[in-house]
Amino acid sequence: MSFRPSLLRLSAGWQWAIGLLVVVGIAGALSKHWWPATQAWVQAAISRQKKPTLLDEHDHGSSGGEHDMHDHGDHGHEHDEASSLELSQQALSNIGLTADYLKPLQLETFKRTISVPAIVVERPGRSRLEVSTPMAGVITHVHAVRGESVQPGSLLFELRITADELVSTQTELLKTIGDLDVEQREIARLEIVTQSGAVSQKTLLERQYAKDKLEVLLSAQKEALRLQGVSERQINDIVQQRKLLRDLKIVAPSPDDHNHDDWHLSSIAVRPASFSKEDHHAEKPEPADGTRQELTPLILEEVLVHKGETVAAGTTLGITTDMSELYIEGRAFEQDIDLITAAATQNWKVSAAFERSGKQTEIVPDLELLYSASGIDLDSRTLRFYVRLPNQIVRSVPSPNGLKFVEWKYRPGQRLQLRVPVEEWSRQIVLPVEAIAQEGAESFLFQQNGTHFDRIPVHVIYRDQSYVVIKNDGSIFPGDVVAWRGAHQMQMALKNKSGGGVDPHAGHNH
Repeated sequence: MSFRPSLLRLSAGWQWAIGLLVVVGIAGALSKHWWPATQAWVQAAISRQKKPTLLDEHDHGSSGGEHDMHDHGDHGHEHDEASSLELSQQALSNIGLTADYLKPLQLETFKRTISVPAIVVERPGRSRLEVSTPMAGVITHVHAVRGESVQPGSLLFELRITADELVSTQTELLKTIGDLDVEQREIARLEIVTQSGAVSQKTLLERQYAKDKLEVLLSAQKEALRLQGVSERQINDIVQQRKLLRDLKIVAPSPDDHNHDDWHLSSIAVRPASFSKEDHHAEKPEPADGTRQELTPLILEEVLVHKGETVAAGTTLGITTDMSELYIEGRAFEQDIDLITAAATQNWKVSAAFERSGKQTEIVPDLELLYSASGIDLDSRTLRFYVRLPNQIVRSVPSPNGLKFVEWKYRPGQRLQLRVPVEEWSRQIVLPVEAIAQEGAESFLFQQNGTHFDRIPVHVIYRDQSYVVIKNDGSIFPGDVVAWRGAHQMQMALKNKSGGGVDPHAGHNH
């Protein structure tokens, strides 16, 4: 009785197994009809439940040539749509993505820098040039106009000499020259007479001794004129023309060329204070070798006298400035002294960052670090060091009355930041900070893929105010074309596209 129920249960088990095998066989035979639809339904269900991970985005963003051939318009993966953005030409223009900011990545050497506050200053003893009178007198003409641009050698002031000592020295000089002429004529006559024996040789020798004494006296009087401020050329003019120096014409000095005098005899022609470059070349002959030396224009900052004013010897009449080259004075803290010294030892170039109102920060690269102060400022506890800053004219305005006004790009007193390199990294991927968007702990850049931009997560290993260094870990490769600016705007566009709330502070560091 017990054997029969067991046999029935065994038969029922075989029946289920045989039925399952039949169903599987039929399903396999008809798989081409139902399997694609079932697979698509399963994948769609998984995509709705699964949040895209960093690895998934990485795989899509760095899949190489196969991904580049993928058409974004044909696939329907929600993951790709969430990390891909298509921008119109107008949108590209709005965020400044021109051809200059869509460039392939490349490995380069990056110098990590520290930022040091700085200020533009004049070059001591070089930028400021005072125009003074070497002797007392009365101002008869003022040709200079405050603020105008003048060339070295341009006529600025005229005055009539009133210095009694100078007039007396010149008078004695002219008297000595006359006596010397008389003695020379007498010696010439006696040389002829003594040959015939009518006059003794002793008389001729006495005259020659007298001539020697007058020549010594003449040398002493010339030296006295030099001490009173008269130049060698002007002394020669007094001797040759036998005229007293009465009027002075004072001209603009030259920062580097000292071949001309800063003041002239009134009989010497000089250029007026205002003249064009063409006039300057026409009046000044070219050197023998055919080369022309361009003179640096000076700015007449101050005119300190007026017509009819009596001035003493050494009085400053005006102040000119040479702005063609300035210094940047950096002020480093004590803990940065060793870094500044190391940068100077390595001959690394520094960069200057000028903040412009309403404009992008201007970066002036490859500036020469000259020297640092020998001591630390006791009040600010900072070390001052100096960087050479070449300047350039940005505006030149001629006026109808012949005057000329110029404006220089950099001016003393401007504040800026100096970026001093302290460490060098080779073979790095370097981008501007505008190329990186940040959301929480994630950092992204946007790779161009046809008409689309794919968001790629990257590892930022260094960031400063201007640049970021991206780890070369395979998330992005040299040669990939990426957006070098506008990452924050594209990140906001992606969030709007996905329907998420927009964080206005995303991608910014405060």
